[in-house]
Amino acid sequence: MEPVGADKLAFAIADLVDVGVFAVDRGMRVVIWNGFMERHSGRARADMLGGSLFDVFPDLPEKWLRRKFESVFLLGSYAFSGWEHRPYLFRFDHNRPITGGLDAMRQNCTFIPIRDGEDVTAVCVTITDMTDICIAYQELQKRERLVSDALEQLTERNHELSSANAQLEQAHQQLLQSEKLAAIGQLAAGVAHEINNPVGFVLSNLNSLESYVHDLLEVIDAYMGAEASLGTEERGRLSAARRDADLDYVREDAPALLRESREGLARVREIVVDLRDFSRVDTSHAWEWVDLHRCIESTLNIVGKEVRYRAELVRCFGELPQVRCIPSQIGQVVLNLVINAAHACAGTGTDAVSGMVCVRTGIVAGEDAVWIEVQDTGCGIAPENMKRIFEPFFTTKPVGQGTGLGLSVTYGIVSAHGGTIDVRSVVNQGTTFRIVLPVDHAGPRPAVEHTALAVGRS
Repeated sequence: MEPVGADKLAFAIADLVDVGVFAVDRGMRVVIWNGFMERHSGRARADMLGGSLFDVFPDLPEKWLRRKFESVFLLGSYAFSGWEHRPYLFRFDHNRPITGGLDAMRQNCTFIPIRDGEDVTAVCVTITDMTDICIAYQELQKRERLVSDALEQLTERNHELSSANAQLEQAHQQLLQSEKLAAIGQLAAGVAHEINNPVGFVLSNLNSLESYVHDLLEVIDAYMGAEASLGTEERGRLSAARRDADLDYVREDAPALLRESREGLARVREIVVDLRDFSRVDTSHAWEWVDLHRCIESTLNIVGKEVRYRAELVRCFGELPQVRCIPSQIGQVVLNLVINAAHACAGTGTDAVSGMVCVRTGIVAGEDAVWIEVQDTGCGIAPENMKRIFEPFFTTKPVGQGTGLGLSVTYGIVSAHGGTIDVRSVVNQGTTFRIVLPVDHAGPRPAVEHTALAVGRS
């Protein structure tokens, strides 16, 4: 089976290329075996030609390889096998240092029909060494994974940075709010003091004036009682003076004017008290260990009438430890929030009781702190007002119906207790205020039992 003529030239070319070339006939006998195959398989050409491929190489994937050969013989078309799916046909050990963790040459195989006229008489197989490409591909995949991991880490860091920036912005806003409230608090303390003194003596003067008016009216009544004993001329002058002074109207209006003046001054005094509480100049309050639920219940009893005709009041209390606080101030916080919630529910429905106010409590997970929530189903807070709701004197209520100090006082009390206050609101759906207070803001905590109240409605 030694080649002659043109066949010699073809064999010489096959020996020169750095690609494995061999061919088999229909009986699976080797008819071509080039130098590449000799070098890498360790089998000489003379020993291979005419021999059975599968006898010499029992480790070949015979069933798969026969199907490949038969399809080429039958169809007369090329067939391929890449190293990605079948790493190698012949297990050629490397004649060079092993790299990339590979133990054998990676091969691409092409199955080529050899024709004699119309008939396919043999199938030529070319084997290309793809080891370097395989190593490079693995390295590329490794680097892609590294890039992907780096990108994932970068994305995670970016999210963390965004979250940190958001927290920093929130802290900055809280700091600005605290500084603003501190400055206004100093002003409020002075204003409260300056207003309180004149309000006090004006109220005192009004009480004296009311007594004087009462006495004057009695004197007038006495003169009127003596009118019948006077002469005609004197009675005429007295009657004319009474008409000119519209005495009957004055008698009726004077007490009403005094009453309204007293009510106005009482309103001013309430504002002064709110200013004082806001500025926290009154330091006589004592810190105590208290049952917050009793404190809240006491407040809800006070505001019950205020809420009853506007909203249904729901209690949903969790289990709480005793908390060190100033109970009167915490009661003031709950009172302000519940009244605001009830007012927000007014007019949101067609029924007389048109909304719901829910007071909840619980323990902050993982922290020595508790929370109080006041939720309503009212009108909500417009987004443009959210940043201003804790500003003193800011109110969305009609003139005369709110001082704008309730939430400012609330903010100040919560801050003084070392706590935080958060707001969530959706227009026309409702608002939730959440207060978080440390269990012990000052001093050691005694051993006390937890207290809990069940869910209820009133």
